[in-house]
Amino acid sequence: MAKLVINDDEVELSDGEAIKDTCEDAGIPFACEEGVCGTCVIEVDEGMENLSPFTQEEDDFLGEMDNERLACQCKINKGCVKITF
Repeated sequence: MAKLVINDDEVELSDGEAIKDTCEDAGIPFACEEGVCGTCVIEVDEGMENLSPFTQEEDDFLGEMDNERLACQCKINKGCVKITF
């Protein structure tokens, strides 16, 4: 099981699970859900290596960002990931 920490609230997720629903439940806004609007930009404080690789949509929208991801595009692979929004 993986652990997603959103603003200090912890949620357990299955390895490989998309984080979108959990983030939405935590209050992160979503609009297009296709990775083109940027509404769901999150900051990854710890555990970037535990998320799925950047998608083409994220590369197009975010470019070379060190700690930002689009929550609609991420899956948690394992371990712990701490995010803020």
